[in-house]
Amino acid sequence: MTSIEAIINRQCLRWQQQQRAHHAEPDASRPMPLRIVTVSRQSGSRGSYFASRLAQRLDYQRIHREIIDAICESSGYRKRIVESLDEKSRSELELMVEAMISGQTVDHSDYVRHLYRVILSMARLGGVVLVGRGGNFILGPKRGFHIRVVCPRDQRVLNLVEFKQITREEARRQIEDSDNRRASYTTRQFDKDIDCPEHYDLVFNSAYIDVEEMVETAIKAIRAKADKLMHLDNDRRGNQPL
Repeated sequence: MTSIEAIINRQCLRWQQQQRAHHAEPDASRPMPLRIVTVSRQSGSRGSYFASRLAQRLDYQRIHREIIDAICESSGYRKRIVESLDEKSRSELELMVEAMISGQTVDHSDYVRHLYRVILSMARLGGVVLVGRGGNFILGPKRGFHIRVVCPRDQRVLNLVEFKQITREEARRQIEDSDNRRASYTTRQFDKDIDCPEHYDLVFNSAYIDVEEMVETAIKAIRAKADKLMHLDNDRRGNQPL
């Protein structure tokens, strides 16, 4: 079993256990499944390491691009994730995917539909830090918490030289290729600008902030947004006519 398969199997098992526990004691006082967090990062910004540390602190599973692609390409994995949802959420999922995709002028391929299904399912199930694949654009501002990690290019070059043991020229080339590829993917797939701060709840410049300090700040902001959304939802319910 590959490391990717192990991560997928472990997370699917966790989701299924959560659902069984909920059905066994539906009236029990227990916390809701953990919120999804998306992390978009520039190459060399230490965004991947930040995502790993954040996932550890929150007891989430870090899901990166390769895992998402593996799930989208496997009907078996997709089925396991969807089956981890409760019946009501399953029935709503397809309607939600079709409504979201039909309102866009971008790619409507099978992969895109699978991508939307998988990420929306993860948002319902919770307990995930999702790295890459434009999760923030799929989920929108009211689902999850969305973070962008950036850093000046010169510092990113130095980071890659140190951590990958490559030359500065190779680091510059990798950063340029990565920046272009990610910007192109976001424009093509979502018709959005990956660098626009309005698409994120929090943007970190990691040049002068320690990763652990970024994690602490993110946790406080995640909790603050969760509280705000809960109050807004309660206000909306309270204003409904009898």
